[in-house]
Amino acid sequence: MSLHQFKTFQFLPISNKRAWDFFSSAKNLSVITPPEMDFNILTQNLPEEIYEGMKIDYTVKPLLGIKMKWQTEISKVDQNFSFTDRQLIGPYKTWIHTHTFYPQKGGILMKDVVDYELPLGNLGNIMHWLIVRNKIENIFVFRKLALEKLFKNDID
Repeated sequence: MSLHQFKTFQFLPISNKRAWDFFSSAKNLSVITPPEMDFNILTQNLPEEIYEGMKIDYTVKPLLGIKMKWQTEISKVDQNFSFTDRQLIGPYKTWIHTHTFYPQKGGILMKDVVDYELPLGNLGNIMHWLIVRNKIENIFVFRKLALEKLFKNDID
């Protein structure tokens, strides 16, 4: 078992409420996902805000343009502070993503921690170091730039 961790921080000049409202709506995921991943939410009638136990179905092309089904469950919610989603169905053996929002002067500091494991044992570990780690980093670079653009004039 090789559990990997990816961690990133981003400051956004928005209120905690604005951050929570945006990130706790699954409908906004496509806005911050790279277009080449062809991310589509399949779940109909999504509520405005996530809740513990909520399951969301997607299709995504995480690697080599191969379309896959992905299902996540919101496993923990600490209202206005953090939430965790975990993969139930998808390309990873394990995927647990915790989003945390720390109020700061002039905005919020957003922290993302992803704990993940690839299938296929040693082959999965080789794929991690050759491709997957960079792919995850690139997804979060895209996300960071998209959020900066989205919230650059969003003064609370």
